[in-house]
Amino acid sequence: MRNVLLKIVLTFASLFWVNGIQQDCQVFLEIQQEHLHCLAQLNKFNGTNLSTGCHGTWANLSCWLPAKVGETVTVHCPKLFRHFSDKIGNVSKNCTAMGWSESFPAYDIACGYEEIIVDTFFVLAKAIYTFGHSVSLVALTTGSAILILFRKLHCTRNYIHLNLFFSFILRAISVFLKDGALFSDDSSLECEEASMVGCKAILVFFQYSIIANFYWLLVEGLYLQTLLLFFFSENKYFAVYILIGWGMPTLFTVVWTLTRVYLEDTDCWDTNRHIIPWWTISGPILLSIILNFLLFISIIRILVQKLRSPDIGRNDQLQYKRLTKSTLLLIPLFGVHYMVFAFFPHNVSTNYKIAFELCLGSFQGLVVAILYCFLNSEVQTELKRKWRGVISNRKLNADDNMHRTSITGNGSSIRNACAQSIQQSETSVV
Repeated sequence: MRNVLLKIVLTFASLFWVNGIQQDCQVFLEIQQEHLHCLAQLNKFNGTNLSTGCHGTWANLSCWLPAKVGETVTVHCPKLFRHFSDKIGNVSKNCTAMGWSESFPAYDIACGYEEIIVDTFFVLAKAIYTFGHSVSLVALTTGSAILILFRKLHCTRNYIHLNLFFSFILRAISVFLKDGALFSDDSSLECEEASMVGCKAILVFFQYSIIANFYWLLVEGLYLQTLLLFFFSENKYFAVYILIGWGMPTLFTVVWTLTRVYLEDTDCWDTNRHIIPWWTISGPILLSIILNFLLFISIIRILVQKLRSPDIGRNDQLQYKRLTKSTLLLIPLFGVHYMVFAFFPHNVSTNYKIAFELCLGSFQGLVVAILYCFLNSEVQTELKRKWRGVISNRKLNADDNMHRTSITGNGSSIRNACAQSIQQSETSVV
């Protein structure tokens, strides 16, 4: 029995790569819940006179109620096995004159348990998306600093880019916090209520960051659409964009938190067995993906119409071509690529989904920072101007130092000449 329990713990340590289940706490908290339920049931039999039978007991994974000699007790497989098997089996024990017999059939046979060997694919996938988020975090932080420090870059367009950068930064930080909370290798992790509250708070922050990131991608698409419809005029509704990018995710996250509290307040809120909490997060994200895809189609259609128009002047045409290139590069980054798996059948390999959504998605922030900031001509102009200023200041400082050295040298020569003439005068007098 102890070997079976140990194998289950090890199995959960490998399953967390796929399902995001908190390793040790998930196992022991569920066992603890069933143990407490068993004790409550056994208390009902305290007054029962069963001197010749088998007393009720908790045997590591299952609750065995009192039985008479010769009686066979059958119980369902522990709920723990449902995480990695759909099989609903039963386990039995015989009550003999010597006490309880061993359970039969074995748990691994009755409950569909199969020992899982950790796939190196998941280890590699986690390493890749951790590296991707780390690189993206550095690039986004640098890009944000550039957009903030250079005053000539302050405009509505760059304010929107800056908020998009912030959403990617929050997303990367939330991923690191979530992995630290769910997949910690710390053997001293305590499965207490305070620990679970902190873990749930991290999951709330994680869900908010994910939704905010998708909705700021949506805001970018809306802003591009507005520029094309209103002939590149500056949009005066920045507050509306703020409301969409930060306000709506706040609303959706609050709703998700409430559904979790009242409908599925289990574990670290990282499992999805109830459909309503799942849809309160997946629904808004899916909506933003669909809207961004429609915006992508609309923007391409408008650009094609404008580029084919004979009334466009040469300068305007160059401007539209430049915007077309950036749009073709940027809009696919706005969640449009998620359409690939949004409506994909569930039997599609999980490995493909993980490789596409996690590994490639982790570098999305890096690509956005490069396209929106480092390859931006305005940013490059400001950086070159700043660099020329630094070089000019160094040259001025060097020339100033040389000038001071020259003056100091001339002063020393004059003083030496005066001293020599005085010395000669005194010698001639003598």
